[in-house]
Amino acid sequence: MRIPINLASDPFRRDRPLLLASGVAAAVLTVVLCGLLYLIAADRTRLGDTRARVTQLNQELATIATEQARLEATLRQPANASILERSLLLNTLVERKSVSWTKIFADLEAVMPTNVRLIQVRLPQIDSANQVLLDMVIGSQSPEPVIAFLKQLQASPRFGPATVHNSVPPTDNEPLYRYRVSVNYGQKL
Repeated sequence: MRIPINLASDPFRRDRPLLLASGVAAAVLTVVLCGLLYLIAADRTRLGDTRARVTQLNQELATIATEQARLEATLRQPANASILERSLLLNTLVERKSVSWTKIFADLEAVMPTNVRLIQVRLPQIDSANQVLLDMVIGSQSPEPVIAFLKQLQASPRFGPATVHNSVPPTDNEPLYRYRVSVNYGQKL
């Protein structure tokens, strides 16, 4: 049996691979550090360009707002008040005429079940965001077809979520369940 004994004062160690791996790791980390420093400098340059562009756009916005305020002040003068009122009236009429009744009824026909009747459609309302709101009264022999109609309205890409405002049960004179429903209509104006 052989027992390895090292009688030297400094025993032999294999440090060379460990030192070589540490040197390679230090070189790689130095390269990564340089890359990160480059990216930070490039990001600061881009951020400065972005800030300059935002400042320029804010100045343009302020100029446009000043011009708009000047034009509105001109329109609000007593001499121009009648022209402004007429312009607003004509714009409102043109906006209302831009809603196509034919398209509304065609889209409603596509989602309405055969056992649901459209009793009344009020004049569509257009809000400031150019969204059309339909207010209508529908009727059916039972509530189930109306529920199916509301589900089809919500599933349709043309209509938004429907809101049921009230319901009226059948009477002797009117044999249908009546529901007043409003829904956003997605017609392009």
